[in-house]
Amino acid sequence: MQELYVAGGSWLHRLSAGWKLLALALAGTLMFGLRAPVPLAIACLMVAVVVWSAGIGWRRFWTQARWLAVLTLIVAGFTAVVQDAEAGLVAGLRMASLIGLALAVTFTTTASALVDALAAGLRPLHRRGWVDADRVAFTIALTLRFVPELQRRWQAIREAQAARGIRANPVRLVVPMVVAILQAADTIAEAIEARGYPPEPREPPRRP
Repeated sequence: MQELYVAGGSWLHRLSAGWKLLALALAGTLMFGLRAPVPLAIACLMVAVVVWSAGIGWRRFWTQARWLAVLTLIVAGFTAVVQDAEAGLVAGLRMASLIGLALAVTFTTTASALVDALAAGLRPLHRRGWVDADRVAFTIALTLRFVPELQRRWQAIREAQAARGIRANPVRLVVPMVVAILQAADTIAEAIEARGYPPEPREPPRRP
């Protein structure tokens, strides 16, 4: 996620992460309220305008969105088969709009800003004792940092197998990838425990 950030001076870059996340949540709620192809098609055009105005660049955007586009087509096709063609079109347009907005936020916001905004949004729940905002933010930060690391490990496994003349096979890729994930998770857990972070919340001293 951190590697997806594109530095710039557009209005979307200048907008605070909290407002962007709030707008993304509201837009997602609105998208699921739209159930006709025409309004959703208009929403897709508006999302395209937002992406263009952010100055991300269509080539960079498509590099990250192409696999999500394949997933969108699969979901739309499955919905069309199970229900009907209009339902499949609605599902595809809705998913494309949400993916476009999410990528626009990701490209224009650093991971640290996103984590800080989420932690700030959870503060009211933290004060009520319902969640630990710091621990949630810490978990999200680790997850965001872990995603590009998994991508690099996947690419390294593919290159290593290709160098040995092993043909690409999902099973041969997934098995070493799962092992690598488990090893990395153990290493990260040990490092966190060794540093004692995040610290346990201290209870106020009780009066005798």
